[in-house]
Amino acid sequence: MSVKDKKEHDDLLYESILSLKNLDECKKFFEDLCTVAELRAMEQRFEVALLLSDGMIYNDILERTGASSATISRVNRSLNYGADGYKDVLPRAKELRKKRHEQL
Repeated sequence: MSVKDKKEHDDLLYESILSLKNLDECKKFFEDLCTVAELRAMEQRFEVALLLSDGMIYNDILERTGASSATISRVNRSLNYGADGYKDVLPRAKELRKKRHEQL
């Protein structure tokens, strides 16, 4: 597979994710795409990212999430030196979290 073909192939996955129309479609797609362990790992890393961005310390995150210190460190490294994917989505996630709390 050429580099161009690989990029188009990789982009197709992300474009397909963007085509999902609602939460139910998204959940079903990821349940089919990933193992339960992969989904739990991604959910845990995302929770760690939220907590780190809220200013929570490693030990409290470890206790709250059960994530290893290596996972917390990796997420922190991504927050600080990554591709800025977390920085794009975390404010949106925090807004969603705020709206959910207001509805309760």
